[in-house]
Amino acid sequence: MSTQVLPEQDTRPEGTEASDDDAPEVFHYVRKNKIAESAVTGAYVVALCGEVFPVTKQAKPGSPVCPDCKRIFENLPSGGEE
Repeated sequence: MSTQVLPEQDTRPEGTEASDDDAPEVFHYVRKNKIAESAVTGAYVVALCGEVFPVTKQAKPGSPVCPDCKRIFENLPSGGEE
């Protein structure tokens, strides 16, 4: 009895570009208490701009920020969390 290794197959639908870097184009502002929950459970979060997604990456300093989230955040009154 012998074992064979099958060749690697690309199973993505036509038109899907391959990428070794799956980093988001921009990062969004999300409530701090929802980030860890989403990262652990896979629950979806809602960004300030309305984008809905599960948290899969952590932004590093200098990462590009969603312009809509940034504008909304800058116009929020200063203060603590709700």
